Amino acid sequence: MASKDSFGSKATLDVDGKSYEIFRLDKVVGEGLDVDSLPYSLKILLENLLRTEDGSNITEDSIKAVAGWDADAEPDTEIQFTPARVIMQDFTGVPCVVDLATMREAMEELGGDASRINPLAPAEMVIDHSVIADVFGTPEAFERNVEIEYERNNERYQFLRWGQGAFDDFKVVPPGTGIVHQVNIEHLARVVFEREVDGELQAYPDTCVGTDSHTTMVNGIGVVGWGVGGIEAEAAMLGQPVSMLIPRVVGFKLSGELPEGSTATDLVLTITEMLRKHGVVGKFVEFYGEGVSALPLANRATIGNMSPEFGSTIAVFPIDEETVKYLQLTGRSEEQLKLVEAYAKEQGLWHDPSAEPRYSERLELDLGEVVPSLAGPKRPQDRVEVTEAKASFREALKDYVDAEPQGGSDKAGVPAQETPDAAQASKVDEASDESFPSSDAPAHSEGGNGAGTPHGHPGADDGGDRASSPTAVRLEDGTEFEIDHGAVVIAAITSCTNTSNPSVMIGAALLAKKAVEKGLTSKPWVKTTLAPGSKVVSDYYEKAELTPYLDKLGFNLVGYGCTTCIGNSGPLIPEVSQAVNDADLAVVSVLSGNRNFEGRINPDVKMNYLASPPLVVAYALAGSMDVDLFNDPLGQDQDGNDVFLKDIWPSPREVQSTIDECITSEMFTDDYADVFAGDERWRSLETPDGDTFAWAEDSTYVRRPPYFDGMPEEPEAVEDIEGARVLLKLGDSVTTDHISPAGAIKKDSPAGKYLGEHGVEQRDFNSYGSRRGNHEVMIRGTFANIRLRNQLAPGTEGGVTKDFTKDGEVTTVYDAAQSYAEAGIPLVVLAGKEYGSGSSRDWAAKGTALLGVKAVIAESYERIHRSNLIGMGVLPLQFPEGETAESLGLTGEEEFSFTGVTELNDGIPSTVKVKAGDTEFDAKVRIDTPGEAEYYRHGGIMQYVLRSLLKG
Repeated sequence: MASKDSFGSKATLDVDGKSYEIFRLDKVVGEGLDVDSLPYSLKILLENLLRTEDGSNITEDSIKAVAGWDADAEPDTEIQFTPARVIMQDFTGVPCVVDLATMREAMEELGGDASRINPLAPAEMVIDHSVIADVFGTPEAFERNVEIEYERNNERYQFLRWGQGAFDDFKVVPPGTGIVHQVNIEHLARVVFEREVDGELQAYPDTCVGTDSHTTMVNGIGVVGWGVGGIEAEAAMLGQPVSMLIPRVVGFKLSGELPEGSTATDLVLTITEMLRKHGVVGKFVEFYGEGVSALPLANRATIGNMSPEFGSTIAVFPIDEETVKYLQLTGRSEEQLKLVEAYAKEQGLWHDPSAEPRYSERLELDLGEVVPSLAGPKRPQDRVEVTEAKASFREALKDYVDAEPQGGSDKAGVPAQETPDAAQASKVDEASDESFPSSDAPAHSEGGNGAGTPHGHPGADDGGDRASSPTAVRLEDGTEFEIDHGAVVIAAITSCTNTSNPSVMIGAALLAKKAVEKGLTSKPWVKTTLAPGSKVVSDYYEKAELTPYLDKLGFNLVGYGCTTCIGNSGPLIPEVSQAVNDADLAVVSVLSGNRNFEGRINPDVKMNYLASPPLVVAYALAGSMDVDLFNDPLGQDQDGNDVFLKDIWPSPREVQSTIDECITSEMFTDDYADVFAGDERWRSLETPDGDTFAWAEDSTYVRRPPYFDGMPEEPEAVEDIEGARVLLKLGDSVTTDHISPAGAIKKDSPAGKYLGEHGVEQRDFNSYGSRRGNHEVMIRGTFANIRLRNQLAPGTEGGVTKDFTKDGEVTTVYDAAQSYAEAGIPLVVLAGKEYGSGSSRDWAAKGTALLGVKAVIAESYERIHRSNLIGMGVLPLQFPEGETAESLGLTGEEEFSFTGVTELNDGIPSTVKVKAGDTEFDAKVRIDTPGEAEYYRHGGIMQYVLRSLLKG
């Protein structure tokens, strides 16, 4: 729809002989309106509203609300944000395409035109979440892992190839290319978008939403974008704006420069700690000041990537000369560079280091204060200075060797759900022996710097909770050694968070070179993997002649994908895994990723630390977390002399010199020249044709979901909820990883039984993530996390509950839900603080809805999951201020009724009346905007969009 343009902002921008229609921000003037001092991010939102103003959804008042933004006010004004594009990864993207395919059929069944169901905003998917580091430490690792990936995911990939052909404006970056967020900043992001709209060539800021919480990496190059659930992304693809409140904006002033020895990873861990402590959930964070100019673009991207770890919606940097330099380096056209600079300067979006925009809150950091750091053993905000890492590990170990169950509590008798904020338990090993045949067990590097034990076993009198008992291991090749608590069994250079950053990647490779030249090798119990986020990394390693040194330490290329960072670490060295489990050792992973929650990296590994790539290599050499890296030797050289970290740590000059000599824009243009075409494997996949997908009845990967079955053209009235029972009663910090199916599928689980009944051999089960296109598998894995503790079934762990249709019998969550469905009984979930924190997993909401849950009552929510629950027709409620399930005396065995829900037919009630047994209370309705209320009335966002398109 053409813009209404109440402010007369439509104008022309000429750039190098080419004319663009733009919407000028400086035309928004009037009493109380001050555009010039707005934060960069709100200027982007303001332009979005100017350009999309239609007089109904987006009005003149919406524009004035942003231009006259009160920095001190709490968010209470809804706006409709229309992202320029949608970015997806394959795990979360597959169900999006499944839903679009299903909507096409539903549109036909309601008498509409199926071709109306088509992305109206450009949508791009990068397949990066499926490769697993099964094979490592060998030159064949990459080819073999890709081969296994295709074998496991053939049906999914065929479906995605169909989608690439069937839908307009939908592009797929095939497997083996890179990680979505790194591909986004290196190639897909435009910074300034150009697109023909109503016959006019428009230029406007590139904005995006993505089906992965780390979409915020693109904030580093000045693009406002964030992670949403798959259901929100589908709506955005179909032209629906994202409903949001104008946020508070936190200004983060940077000054100074990073000192020698400190890396971008150290900086981001410091910022993460600061912002988590400050509290930025649901807020925009924006970096400004003189220090921004001194910060390389790659460092900005690393910081932007970690936005979910500190909880903000975005963590954005404005456009400046460094942005344009990066776009030039990564092979963007000269025309694009000129457009970006001209547009940003014309619209007041170019960074002025001396400016002080108006912000809601302010923080400041002198970059010179940043010191080498790790984060762990279970949360990214738990920063530890490397000088204190040994002592910190020994203190933390007490929690892992104690006989008592893990997980603290802030309420008497009520266990917290593993870890505050985001304990993403059980993103378990995607390639455990339970899932795949032993023939897929990895090759691994042999030898090491002499067999031996990890340095310094912690005992009862030096930090451990029990006496040390080193465990002997003998590898197949005859190598013998002992391991104990703290042994580093995974050292992974992984994740776009750091692999997009040449300074830390070159630093790691130079450290490897110096280590090899000193005669050091990785310890034989360490699984060493290298998984860059794009092929460019391999190119500059080759040009710098550094690959052989990484290979020598076992850091052979295992794939271009997320791997260890999302839990696709593959199995440990089998003999090491056996020893760890036999002796119940608290062993360690060290990874250059962004999340280290318990159970996420590998089921055998209890303690996980985030570190820069150079420190990952250093810990592979040390072989233990019970080491003082700055004072203990990493090993001995050929002459028997001790070698310390300082002896092999590369200087900033060495790193920069290598970057300057070995990284060229041609590497980017060559690697991305034909990025959507894929290799021969991809091109040779058999792909069905047609506007609607031919669902295979025997497919266990891709099935038509039931969201639109029996859906009437008009929504039915919202009703109160009567006679509900509690499916789960949960503690604090239940994450979307606790809720959403993730990791390996166990044979005796409901999902495993389903696959077995459909003729799938256990070795072919694959992971939940790979089967997101099959709702039958996914609902059976919802709330099935191995670390979930349901207080309704005390003394248990995992997806079990009481079934009150069977006298309180303890059974699986899925089986209980089926019994309730047969009896026509609606379900409720009770939870504590920060319900739904962690990644933006749409299946956490989809699975909840398909299990029959009609309402959730929590003490508080994190943003995306609350929104997704509404998007699936589930009512999010909040306990009264200061009250909890415990303070109200709720056991979870009561029958629940909810009255006042019917008021949602006409508006948004502030509360609904809840009756639980003999207890009554008013629960706060957490439907926060009129747009969310509209989705709820329709039974979900997809039903709303379908009906809108049917009428339109």
